[in-house]
Amino acid sequence: MFMLLGLVMAGVYTYGNHMRFDLAQSGVFLLYIPFGLLVLGFLLYYRRRHQVEVTEQGVKISSILSSTVIPYELIRGVRVQPLERHFQDDRRRLARPVNRELLPRPALFLRLRGPEEQVQPIRRKLGRQLASPDAVAIPVPDPDALSWEISSRLPERAGANLGGQRRRRRGR
Repeated sequence: MFMLLGLVMAGVYTYGNHMRFDLAQSGVFLLYIPFGLLVLGFLLYYRRRHQVEVTEQGVKISSILSSTVIPYELIRGVRVQPLERHFQDDRRRLARPVNRELLPRPALFLRLRGPEEQVQPIRRKLGRQLASPDAVAIPVPDPDALSWEISSRLPERAGANLGGQRRRRRGR
């Protein structure tokens, strides 16, 4: 946008000066071109750095300046729910106005368990907007696929729900 505006305005001022290029008038608009390239580069970098990845070590959540890996041992469960569930009651004020349009859309919820000294640094690094005391909510484009991939890598739980008739019988 800035690049196109810079080229158009430089052409308009050059044409207005009877086809003479005047650096004082047209040159300012030519500075829009490198500025537009700089903004475009930043947006591409932002898109590349702001992502959620499933790795061998755990779920890697990256932002522009930092990244956090949540090991699979700390993940108790994975769910897909509307994002507005995360911002109920007193957490409603944490939803930024830019993100309010994402509230009805599904998001990935990671329930964490483990010693507080391992879970607390993860919550602190992710911030209050993403991490609540019992879960981490991550708005992603396809939360169902990510949920399947994460849950397939979770360690088997002892004492899992065997369901209905498969339940172990108590000895009398």
